[in-house]
Amino acid sequence: MKHLSLIMAALLVAFMWSCAPQHEGKATISGLQPEAFQSTVDGKATHLFVLTNDNGMEACITNFGGRVVSLMVPDRDGNMCDVVLGFDSISSYVNVEGNNFGALIGRYGNRIENGQFTLDGKQYSLPQNNFGHSLHGGPNGYYTKMWEAEQIDEHTLKLTLHSPDGDAGYPGNLDVTVTYTLTPDNALDITYEAVTDAPTVVNLTNHSYFNLGADHQKDILDHEVMIAADSITPIDSTFMTHGTMMAVEGTPFDFRTPKAVGRDINADNPQLRNGRGYDHNFVLSTQGDISKVSASIYSPATGILMEVLTDEPGLQFYVGNFLDGTVKGKHGVAYPYRGAICMETQHYPNSPNQPAYPSTVLRPGQQYTSHCIYRFITR
Repeated sequence: MKHLSLIMAALLVAFMWSCAPQHEGKATISGLQPEAFQSTVDGKATHLFVLTNDNGMEACITNFGGRVVSLMVPDRDGNMCDVVLGFDSISSYVNVEGNNFGALIGRYGNRIENGQFTLDGKQYSLPQNNFGHSLHGGPNGYYTKMWEAEQIDEHTLKLTLHSPDGDAGYPGNLDVTVTYTLTPDNALDITYEAVTDAPTVVNLTNHSYFNLGADHQKDILDHEVMIAADSITPIDSTFMTHGTMMAVEGTPFDFRTPKAVGRDINADNPQLRNGRGYDHNFVLSTQGDISKVSASIYSPATGILMEVLTDEPGLQFYVGNFLDGTVKGKHGVAYPYRGAICMETQHYPNSPNQPAYPSTVLRPGQQYTSHCIYRFITR
């Protein structure tokens, strides 16, 4: 009986570990106060979950929108730097309109033209929230949802979401699992899984805003970017893709060899005008091989290099063209124009309306999977 009691006590401790944040009551390495993330949204409790690895890295994530709030990585001198933009409290995430900083995006990341698509002969209508299109699942996408959270251990957080049939106009009950892991080799590993009970479309991603410099009051134009892509899916003036490809060779979009973001961003180019800079889907030449580096960002100021590895066919490269210095984030910093880089691993925008693009259809009995790794080294 005594042994049984000890076993039950151990199981209770394990359960309490898995369901509750482990850093309540003390500031994180990034200077966040966990109490500022204790609130309720839609009647559910919000928390800040803290992941660490043995190298001193730290990732802070809230279950509101599954958002990466801070990510501390070492620079070339061993100093810890927060490399993502975000906010100090849950109220800021809730109250900043259209805010998707660090968030999980779904049911469909990126844009669907006119908020409409046809699947198996039936047309579906979605909320239009961006130049007449549906962007990132609409105004009530997954970045606004409360995710169920289970902290597996100090390295791993599992988030789950039930998205009901008709959620934002999408068909089928979709059950989503996203797992964040801070790995021994200094990577934030993100795996996505989903199943449905009716045919639907799915395209999940993360919308973290990266600035690898130590000063987030500065822009990222000096950051050097590499993207392993021979082409992009060009956009019109409403940021919409229409099923075509454009070769990057000889254009400002050629990042096959690393170059500074600011080198060509103001060139006289129709695609740069349409995107107000870089805000485009790149067709990755890595072809789903997650062992290959699909993209990278390097800050000369800190020596931090972030490599992106993914099994997705595309990557949205966005450089904060809509940041304007009016949004104040962590520690009161006003985020400047072109103050961050987003690298959203994905299927292509508007794929449900473009048969030539890789399919985003998910059917009952199938499992949606996607894998993204943000790996950090210094030089």
